[in-house]
Amino acid sequence: MRARPDSLFNLKKVLMNQPVSRSVSSQQQAAAPQSPQSPHAAGASGSPPRTFGSGHPPRIAIVSASWHADLVGQCRDAAVKGLEAAGPCHITHIHVPGAFETPLHALKLARSGQFDAVLACALVVDGGIYRHDFVAQAVIDGLMRAQMDTGVPVFSAVLTPLAFHEHAVHHQFFHEHLVHKGTELAAACVATLTSLRQIEALSS
Repeated sequence: MRARPDSLFNLKKVLMNQPVSRSVSSQQQAAAPQSPQSPHAAGASGSPPRTFGSGHPPRIAIVSASWHADLVGQCRDAAVKGLEAAGPCHITHIHVPGAFETPLHALKLARSGQFDAVLACALVVDGGIYRHDFVAQAVIDGLMRAQMDTGVPVFSAVLTPLAFHEHAVHHQFFHEHLVHKGTELAAACVATLTSLRQIEALSS
């Protein structure tokens, strides 16, 4: 049986535990109710900023896991590229053994008073022995707690694939996907730092 043209795309969606979209006819689209446009939708007023704007260059720490460094490095490098494209900034790199070590380092960095934001990059995979989803949940909870306890934004690119294998097809897919996630990480950081500066200006 010949595979459908969109089968590889759907496979990629499933690998990252994302819902698989289904194509619909133009008649179905016309009949479907239209939801209000998000203020962050492309082309809408109030779109996320692409630059840091005025003020001192932000100081940003990036915590990167060494486990699967070849893939995590793609995410980190893409994030750095996105941050530098947004304007002058000071970036400090911290390397840790794995994802499990990122929350403590993020908390220490946030509490130091030396950084405006902390980014975490790591990959949590199913090793076949331990439940990787437990590790992933603990890491995300820890990163969230770090920012809520300190008031310093902490951004996560700690990714947990639904399935991960070392063979070439999977490796190439995750290589490209992590570059995309790094770009998203930088964009979220730029937008958040800008909005936090606006809030601080209102209260000053």
